[in-house]
Amino acid sequence: MGSIVVDVMLKPEILDPQGQAVGGALPRLGFEGFTDVRQGKRFVLTVDGDVTDEHLTAAREAAEKLLSNPVIEDVVSVHVLDDSVDDSEPSPAEAKSGRKARARAEAQAAADGEPSAEAEGDRAASEDESQ
Repeated sequence: MGSIVVDVMLKPEILDPQGQAVGGALPRLGFEGFTDVRQGKRFVLTVDGDVTDEHLTAAREAAEKLLSNPVIEDVVSVHVLDDSVDDSEPSPAEAKSGRKARARAEAQAAADGEPSAEAEGDRAASEDESQ
């Protein structure tokens, strides 16, 4: 099976409040050096067999007619997904940021008085043992 990736972004002249919010949060979380953030969409279209020129043409047409709003968005890329890149395992940087995100979520849950996912797992395990 082959896959085609379609990337859609807001046009540069369109206000991007989500990108602005992320851009404001990055330095507060210790991520420095980013001057702008723009949010976009990614679609992955899967086909039976290998991707052909006909598939790419159909994906481009779908991107223009369905996957994007041409008034406010640009289709910036339509390309075949490279299967040689194994993105099933996170990079060390992705793994580290994932651990930080989980730690922040658990700290927030604790502050809200909610049990953490780990505590829930321990509770479920002890219930299983008691039965």
